[in-house]
Order: sequence, then structure tokens, then C-alpha cells
Amino acid sequence: MKLDTNTESEGRQAGNGLTFAFHDAVNPGVTRREVWAWAMYDFANSGYTTVVLTTVFSAYFVGVVADGRSWGTLAFTAALSFSYLLVMLSMPSLGARADATASKRRLLFASSIGCISATLLLAFTGPGDIVWGLFIIAISNYCYCVGESIVAAFLPEIARPHALGRVSGWGWSFGYFGGMLTLGLSLAVVAWASGHKLEASQYVPYVMVLTAVVFAVSAVPSFLFLRERSPATGKPVEGMLQRLQTAWGDTRAHFPDFRLLLLCGACYHAGIAVVITLSAVYAIEAIGFTMAQTMMLVFTVNISAAVGAFLFGYAQDRIGHKLALSITLIGWIIMVLLAYAAVQIWVFWLAATVAGLCMGTSQSAGRAMVGALSPPKRLAEFYSLWTFSTQLAAVIGPLSYGLVTWLTGGNHRLALLCTGLFFVAAITVLQRLDFARGALARAGQPDNMISA
Repeated sequence: MKLDTNTESEGRQAGNGLTFAFHDAVNPGVTRREVWAWAMYDFANSGYTTVVLTTVFSAYFVGVVADGRSWGTLAFTAALSFSYLLVMLSMPSLGARADATASKRRLLFASSIGCISATLLLAFTGPGDIVWGLFIIAISNYCYCVGESIVAAFLPEIARPHALGRVSGWGWSFGYFGGMLTLGLSLAVVAWASGHKLEASQYVPYVMVLTAVVFAVSAVPSFLFLRERSPATGKPVEGMLQRLQTAWGDTRAHFPDFRLLLLCGACYHAGIAVVITLSAVYAIEAIGFTMAQTMMLVFTVNISAAVGAFLFGYAQDRIGHKLALSITLIGWIIMVLLAYAAVQIWVFWLAATVAGLCMGTSQSAGRAMVGALSPPKRLAEFYSLWTFSTQLAAVIGPLSYGLVTWLTGGNHRLALLCTGLFFVAAITVLQRLDFARGALARAGQPDNMISA
């Protein structure tokens, strides 16, 4: 059937408009396939955090591997905290080396292989294998964090400065669907195993293998089509601690607004870490959710986070990074108050939806702001500093929540209310950040102004 001439013309114009919108958002030479390949890494690694850290393996370790011992949760979180500490100390040096040798793709590939391999090894963790399980979970999480930092450093190479928010939102929202896919497939395995009366020690290994396979297959496009555009700086790389100290000193001397962004990010990511790590605990202990309701809660948060990251990325580019992040931080405070006051179930579901929206927007917004304030030839290193601040937050946030519950005899509501202080502190720091001044400092960075 032949199309009506007017309809065909309008369709062509609409297609041209979409093409213009895409090319207006990305740097010259960047193709749709490359943007898709970059976003596929977010899709690939989200299954690891959703299944291994948040839902299946964490509960399996505490309940089965550690046999429900009172220190099981502490041991699991301690292993994660140790891996976060290693990330904090090593990422600035790894990032600087990647910039010096133009090797971000190689580092991304190596960290991915490490995380995938360690996730496969988790399948061999059975009842009583406590030391093995803690060792492997620490390795897998370390490799995941390295990959997450490095893939973010590709964002300024892909997106134009005025479109960092929307392109970051594309990847982040796509990533949540990857997490939901892996979680959905894992729940299908769990349902099948439960129907056949299998024990957790029999079916959880299959879930770990499934998670690793989805990660590996989904990450292939990133290694095939993602290009590295920043040239090698050729600068000598210092030792681990010395590089960290030098990079932090550079932010004070030359990039004070980026330094404020690091402090702001550390504050609000501490609150986000509580939501990611302990939302299931709060739902069960404070609200009285069943495990089935808790799993549905994870899906709800992921769906709203995907929607928030995608839509808010466009708003961020339109209204500005600072205002956009301020709005989402206010949203976090509203979420905390809703969850704290929730007595009826529907109020807590509302709080969970708000949390999802804020999670997607705030994490995507932070990644875009780092790109907007990082010197072009030090992208991996400056994203590594951002990783340092967020991993520090991942230790402080859950630890503070645990201390409050311990000191108050298990008062989870008060612990969550105290978590809201992190978001208040983040807004306070953010008000001191002059984004225009920070952008000028980034643009005026001489090529050779890298501290020896």
C-alpha cells in the first residue's frame, strides 16, 4: 500500500527531527550504535547489584552460608566495606594510569572479566563456606566498582556538554531494566526450585551462574563498539596513596567547585546507600512486609528509577545541573519523611516510588555533573575521585543506620529519619557550588597542568 504523500512527508520530517535531536546530544563522530553499546554496560552490570548485593546472595549468605548466626550480616557488610576501601585507595591511581596510557577500554574489560569470574565462583559457596564467600564477594564488588567508575568516564567523550544530563539518563534508565531482567530470570529459577522442593544451597548457585552469563553477554557490545577518544597524556603515574593525595590537592588548588561536588556527592550517596542496602530490612522490620512484597518493592523502585533517570535527564539539561540536583535532594527528604511516618501500607508504597524516582535522577545527575566539571584530559582520574567519595559514602551511610538501630534498641524508623540528615547536608554543600565558575576552571585547564 502506498502511503499518502503528506503522511510520508510528515514521517520523514519527524525522522529528521529525531536524527537532529540525537546528533545535537552527542559529539561529532559518535554513532547510535556506540551510545547503545555504552548504555549496554549499565544494562549488563545492574544485574550484579540487584541480584548479588541486594536480594539473593546477601540473604543466602546470612541465612544459609553463615547459618543465621547473629554476626552474619556484619560479616557480609564488613567484606563489602573492605572492598569499598580498596576501591577508594586504588581508583585515583588506576584512573590516572588509564588517562596516561589511553587504556580505559582495557581497564573496563579487565574489571568486567574479574566481576563476572568472581560471580561464577560465588556458585561454589555452600553452607559453612564463610571465608570463601566473603573473599569472593569482596573481589566481585571491587571489580564491579572499578568498571562502574571507568564506564562513567566515557560519558564526556560521547555527550556534548549541554546534553550530559539526558545522555547519562539514557544509560542509567536502561541499566535499571537490565537489573529487572536479571532479577526476573532469577526469580523464575527460585520459583521453579521452590516448586521442586529444592534447598537454597541447591538453586542459588544456578542464580549466580545466570547473573554472570547475563552480565557477560550484555557487556559484549561495549567491548566491540565503544571507542576511546581521549589521547594518552603520557604523564608519569605516582603510587596509590601519593596519587590520591595529589589529585585531592589539585581539586583544592584549581577545582574548588569540583571539590564541593565531591563533598555533596559523599553526603547524598550515604543516604542512597542506606536505601539500597537496607530498604528490604526496613520494609520487613518496620513496616511488616513479607518477602514476596519486598521483592515487588524492588521492582517498583527499579521501574520508577528508570523512568526518573530517563525523563529527568532532559529536565537537567534544560534547567541546569545544580537546580536539578537540588530538586531531587528535596525529593529524597520528602521520601524519608513519608517512610518515617508510614503506618498504612499505601503510604510506604508511595515513599518507595518517590525513592525510585529520586534514586534514578540523583545518581544520573551526579554522573553528568562530574563530566561537566572534569578537565578533558583527566576524565578517568576525576571520575575515580567521584568513585572515592561515593564508596566512602557506601561505608558511612549503612554504618550510621546500624549504629542508630543498635543504640535505640532496634528503632528503624528513627534510623531512617536520621538518614535524612545526609540529604540536608548535601543541599547545604550544593548551595556553595558555583557551577559556572567550575565550568570555567575546567575549560581553562592547561594541557600540562597535571601535578607531578
